[in-house]
Amino acid sequence: MRGSEMKTAITTLFVAGLVASPVVAQETEIEIGYMPILPVSQLFVALENGALDDTGIEADLVEFQNGPAMVQALLAGQLDVAYLGIGPAMVAHGRGADIKVVASNIIEQISLVALPPLAGDFEGNNPADAFTAFAAREGRKPVISTFPKGSVPETVLQYWMREEAGIDPDLIEIIHQGTAQVQQALLTGAVDGAAILEPVVSTTLARIEGAEVVAAGAEMFPDQPGAVLAVREGLLEKSPDAVEALVSAHIAATHLLAGDAAAAAPMVAKHVGGGRLDPAVVEAAIARSSEQFVADPNRIVEGTRAMHDFQIELGTLAQPVDLDALFDLNVFERAAAQ
Repeated sequence: MRGSEMKTAITTLFVAGLVASPVVAQETEIEIGYMPILPVSQLFVALENGALDDTGIEADLVEFQNGPAMVQALLAGQLDVAYLGIGPAMVAHGRGADIKVVASNIIEQISLVALPPLAGDFEGNNPADAFTAFAAREGRKPVISTFPKGSVPETVLQYWMREEAGIDPDLIEIIHQGTAQVQQALLTGAVDGAAILEPVVSTTLARIEGAEVVAAGAEMFPDQPGAVLAVREGLLEKSPDAVEALVSAHIAATHLLAGDAAAAAPMVAKHVGGGRLDPAVVEAAIARSSEQFVADPNRIVEGTRAMHDFQIELGTLAQPVDLDALFDLNVFERAAAQ
C-alpha cells in the first residue's frame, strides 16, 4: 500500500471510530483539566474533529502548567476529568482524590535533550563521564531542567540516573520548572539540558544547532507510563455512558496520532504551546512519538507499579497507593469493543 493510500485508510478508520462512538442521550457538562503538551494530544484531536461534541459532552476546559497544580485542583473537587501524568495521578489518589485512570495517552515520552557543549561531551563517553567532563571544563555542574518533583519527567530523570545509568545525582544541578519555562530556558541557554517531553524536544532540536537527544525514553525508563486520562468516580457512577463515549473518542484519536501525523498536526498545533508553535515542528513531534501513543491502560499497569515503588523509595510518594483501586480497566474494554 502506497503512503497516500495508507493515510487515507487510517483517516477512514479514525472517522469510522467516531461514528461508532456511543452518543450520550443527555448532554453532560464536565470540567476537564489539561496541560498544553503533546502527551495529551488525544484531547486536542477530539476537540477539533468534533468527536467530543458527538459524545454529548459539554466540556469546560481548564489549562494548567504542571501536574502538582492539577493535583491541588482534583483534591479541591474542581475537575471531573484530568489529562495528567501518572505520577500526579498517583499522588492525587493517594491523598484522597476519588479518581480512576481509564485510559493511557502515551508511553516512554521523556527524553534527555542536551545543548552544546554538553551534547558534545556525550560523544564517546558514558553519561557519568560526560557530566564529569563538562564540570571539569566549565567549572560548574551541568544544569538540567525538568518538571516539579513527583512529576513523570522528574521521576524518569531520577530513575535513569540511579537505576539505568549509575550516575551520582550530585553530578548535576536539577531545576524544576513548568513547560513554558523549560522551553524558554533551553532556547535561551539558561540550562544545559532538560529531561522533558514533546514538543519541547523537537522545538529545541529544530532551533538550537548542535542540540541532541542523549538519552531516549526507552533508555531512561523502559515502558515508562506517561500521561493518562483520569475521571472522577462520581462521574463514572452518574454518567457511565459519557465516560465510555469519552474513552471511545480517545481511542479513535490515538489511532490518528499513531498513524497520520500530518492529519493530526493542525489539530494539536492549535492547543500545544499556546498555538504559537510551528506546525512543522508539531508534526515532527507527533511523528517522532508515533509508536508511543498508546490508549490501552493495561499496557501501563506494570510500568506504573515500577514507578510507584521507585517514588516510594525517593519519598515523592508519601505513602503507598492502592494501584488496583487507581485503575478502572473495564471502561476501556467496553469502549474498545464498540
